[in-house]
Amino acid sequence: MRKAGFTRRFVLAALGGILTLPCAGVAGAPELSPRPRIRGGRDVQQAARDSIEALVARSRLTGDVACVVADAATGDVLEGHHEDTALPPASVGKILTTLYALDRLGPEFRFRTRLLAAGPVKGGILEGDLILAGGGDPTLDTEALAEMAAGLKATGLREVRGRFLVHDGALPFIRSIDPSQPPQLGYSPAVSGIALNYNRVHFEWKREGADYGADYNVTMDARTARFRPDVQMARMAVVDRKAPVYTYSEAERAENWTVARAALGKGGARWLPVRKPALYAGDVFATLARSQGIVLEPAEVIRDLPPGVRLLVKHDSESLREILRGMLKYSNNLTAEMVGLTATAARGAVPGSLRDSADEMNRWVATRYGAATVRMADHSGLSGESRATVRDLLRVLLAARQRGELTPLLKEIHVRDDRGRRIKDSPLTVKAKTGTLNFVSGLAGFVTTVGGAELAFAILSADLEARARIDPDDGEVPKGVRLWLRRARGLQQRFIRRWGTVFDAS
Repeated sequence: MRKAGFTRRFVLAALGGILTLPCAGVAGAPELSPRPRIRGGRDVQQAARDSIEALVARSRLTGDVACVVADAATGDVLEGHHEDTALPPASVGKILTTLYALDRLGPEFRFRTRLLAAGPVKGGILEGDLILAGGGDPTLDTEALAEMAAGLKATGLREVRGRFLVHDGALPFIRSIDPSQPPQLGYSPAVSGIALNYNRVHFEWKREGADYGADYNVTMDARTARFRPDVQMARMAVVDRKAPVYTYSEAERAENWTVARAALGKGGARWLPVRKPALYAGDVFATLARSQGIVLEPAEVIRDLPPGVRLLVKHDSESLREILRGMLKYSNNLTAEMVGLTATAARGAVPGSLRDSADEMNRWVATRYGAATVRMADHSGLSGESRATVRDLLRVLLAARQRGELTPLLKEIHVRDDRGRRIKDSPLTVKAKTGTLNFVSGLAGFVTTVGGAELAFAILSADLEARARIDPDDGEVPKGVRLWLRRARGLQQRFIRRWGTVFDAS
């Protein structure tokens, strides 16, 4: 049975010959199987009966909503709403970065971090400089540096008579992924050719007495499961004030934070962003090397490697495929930016800025997929300036599915009812990428229907006027954001339940 008013032919010719899909017939839309019995309760049945316009109106969601769904096997568009409205994709844009990196670097690519000797080693003494050289690895952590310190000792080295240098020139230095974000948000750290613990430092506090005015025990460290070395270059002071909660300033070799005593309570912890990643990595490595009996001078940062260096120790990351799987699962912004920048640099020149690299990715997306509306301002989607239409996101999803590149890396998304509760026995399977900014929400990927058919979809929502009204003093979560996001995610779930039950290609 064909669901009247819901099917349209996807214009495959618009893909410029890039995508070749089997079609159910050139004259009309594909025939749909008889509508299955709708499961999941009264809210699911209502979602299936409503039109898209009715669903959007019932959600009471302000701003713009765009969505499109297609038969993943044929490319036939089944339903859409404002498909050509360009909206911020938020972290849905990480799908583009994933495909860009896989194309430019290959799924088995590995990032390499090295310890280099700039001078001869005689009798366990390096008569020259020791260099910690970053290779753009976004997943480098304290555990890896500890292994490298142990590996350095295993070479027989016991003394360094020259300087300790940290090389961060594999990628451009970017002070913050999105400078408009509050300074304390760990998802917008600095970017450079070396990163440690996703360029975040762990801040923990505990009140020493019962009184409000009691002192706090404060630590700043680079903890992982096995290690928690103290960090000297990032400092925290507790001050008597109510607002702002945090302040941040920089010195030549330090990052200085203050926190309002009134906000701390009895105790707690959070990760704070690092703006001097090379000094951070050098600080932590020096501590770990000292535990191996190797004392280093305070780290100095260099952008270019000197000639004639010799490899002492190396650390290779997991494969790019696994890094991207983790990036899509946890939506890590630093990983997206470093992977995207590395993909651009693979052409032979380090990009000058994040925008330059994003522009290169946009050109690649337009050429590869015919997705001309994609205008990413970065590789993570953190910038609210990025734009894409759901129609072009659908083009990318359909082509990526045909090549088998994306679906195995996507995270499974739980199907939920109108109260936000997980439907544990849902017959639908959803693998997709979420995206969230203040007054922006997105979801794109694939849903397997009740009858086993696979659909590709993209949903973007944004209230750009509400974003423009955000006061910088509103804090980390501006007024009205939580309710708006709850409505946006609820609408996404209604779309998913609708499509997974109404559209079931034969």
